[in-house]
Amino acid sequence: MSNLPTIWTYGKYSGNNYGVNALAVSVGALDVYFSYRTPVAFRTPGRLVVRENDWGPTTGKHLNWIDDGEKDARVSGAEFERLLSAEIERREATVPQVA
Repeated sequence: MSNLPTIWTYGKYSGNNYGVNALAVSVGALDVYFSYRTPVAFRTPGRLVVRENDWGPTTGKHLNWIDDGEKDARVSGAEFERLLSAEIERREATVPQVA
């Protein structure tokens, strides 16, 4: 398995024009899902964190694709940002520094 980032679409669009708005980036075991240019969810082994929809119906559709419509499990925007930042910081702490 490579630790190089990969970019993929999670969207269920019938055409190619809209998939660019439902992208995810995977780096190692961390997947970050975007709606347009905004991170809206992340997945690590055994954990999926999805933020509440603070935008509109299109982002709501993206969120439903990610979590199969489990709206009760979604977290606030502030909590999502805190959790994602903590996950990224934790991963940065485990990356060896080059002298």
